[in-house]
Amino acid sequence: MVDDDPPLQWSEMPECGRCNATALRRAMRRVSLIYDSYIAQCGLKTTQRSILGYISRAGAPTMGELADELVLCRSALTHNLAPLERDGLVTINQDPKNKRIRLVRLTPKGLEKLKESTVLWQAAQDRFEGTFGGGEAKQLRAVLNGIGRMNF
Repeated sequence: MVDDDPPLQWSEMPECGRCNATALRRAMRRVSLIYDSYIAQCGLKTTQRSILGYISRAGAPTMGELADELVLCRSALTHNLAPLERDGLVTINQDPKNKRIRLVRLTPKGLEKLKESTVLWQAAQDRFEGTFGGGEAKQLRAVLNGIGRMNF
């Protein structure tokens, strides 16, 4: 079936600067470049450091808890955990109380890598806040954390 509607004309397109997703992605890429350039010095990506940090705080989260916290689908989480498990930074084992549940734990090597990356993360954090402003960064985190908790 052929659509008889003509394509949108440029004058009918929404203003690009109004797109929240585009603005967030653009800002995220810019900020990620800063953090990645620092954290890469210890062999991690920013996303991997975030995963290690959450596991460290949570103790032994389930795969479901970890996916929910990181706002990732299970397949994306599995993809992100694979190199961490391969490098001996995390273990993934069945819950002894429920064989259907897998628990993710930080290994001693993973804890050391997290500590090593913390110094680098702090340098990236200082650079961002030095440019953007400490108070503005705190407000930004509050807004972004609020968005991250919303169910759209």
